[in-house]
Amino acid sequence: MRRELAVGEVAARSGVAVSALHFYEKKGLIQALRTAGNQRRYARDVLRRVAVIKVAQRAGVPLAEVREALDTLPGGRTPTAADWSRLSRRWRADLDDRIARLVRLRDQLDGCIGCGCLSLRSCPLRNPDDVLGDQGPGPRLLEPAEY
Repeated sequence: MRRELAVGEVAARSGVAVSALHFYEKKGLIQALRTAGNQRRYARDVLRRVAVIKVAQRAGVPLAEVREALDTLPGGRTPTAADWSRLSRRWRADLDDRIARLVRLRDQLDGCIGCGCLSLRSCPLRNPDDVLGDQGPGPRLLEPAEY
């Protein structure tokens, strides 16, 4: 059995567009070897890496964090279940925090009028007690602060 896969084979097996694979390679998430004819060839373990990238993206993990995590995986062999478990623990606290923020947002969303000004006295989502009102109109925060 051939060890390396062409970019089209990786795309077909992973469900990721060739352009996305090139992008992942450019960002240092995956690596390709080049043939004498300058064609990309990927080791078979790239399929698992691409799967992790896709799952991480769906969970909202920034690609820079994905790259950092993938950089901790061993080179030259397919990562083991223990390797993947260690990698996933890196994201657990952040994902738990995101889930908690989404639950709060869901539970408070019915009080939002969607205007985007973020300085309404009645906005419990982004500006409780209008603490940002003195800074003028318009958005002030990307994430709610602890007041």
